[in-house]
Amino acid sequence: MYVASRRSLIIAAVLASTAVPAAPQSHPNFEGMWSDPPFTAEDTFCAAWCTDVGLERLTALLDNPANDNKPYTDLSSEADRYQRQQYIRARLSDAALKKFPLDPATDPGFLRCEPWGVARQIAARHQLQIRQQGRDRLDLRYGEWDAHRTVYLDGRTRPASQPSTAMGLSVGHYEGDALVIETSGISANLTSYSSDHSDQLRITERYTRSTDGKRLSLSATLEDAVTLRQPIVLKKVWSWAPKSEIAPYKDCQRPTEFSTGK
Repeated sequence: MYVASRRSLIIAAVLASTAVPAAPQSHPNFEGMWSDPPFTAEDTFCAAWCTDVGLERLTALLDNPANDNKPYTDLSSEADRYQRQQYIRARLSDAALKKFPLDPATDPGFLRCEPWGVARQIAARHQLQIRQQGRDRLDLRYGEWDAHRTVYLDGRTRPASQPSTAMGLSVGHYEGDALVIETSGISANLTSYSSDHSDQLRITERYTRSTDGKRLSLSATLEDAVTLRQPIVLKKVWSWAPKSEIAPYKDCQRPTEFSTGK
């Protein structure tokens, strides 16, 4: 069936690697290299970020026989527009709506080669490497900007006097089969959904690994009393990619000519 085949998005080159079994321990093992999502329509849609609203819209479009001759890219773009208008926009504050969507040409990462803050980094494409550092912390390394992020597992709290930073302070713990990370102390910056956020942003991430070990899923809840009326929940997926490598990020060049406009 055409819809079924499109949903599978089967690619001839099959990943040769297999998931490494988790070593016996008191909590789930998320260590290793993760990269591009599995080759299905839904997971491809969530390669950067997606929402339940967007996924439901994509499924409806794929299941509609009237769309059998339309390219997947057209349908996924339509589902993305739908989730931005029907889900994201509805949750933005009046102040945030005045600037939504932000002009990509004003992105400081584009204009001044400034690395992304945590709100964008968690939804970045490319690799995510998770490494245990001692008994009480994790190092998360991202392919985008070759950024590093420390997640403390010792239950610490953020001192009121500690200044905000682009990556904030991340404290994690395990709940059953999930790694839960709570981040606060985040300086005002941009989000992955073409809006900005204030220094009141708090993010709760929940990572889970599939039973076969080949798929890593993220559900991230963003709360911001300044820019959001309601919390926003984003989702993302990666595939196990032990042979992938993150290259040093050193080739960013500031643009000399560009045009503005959303």
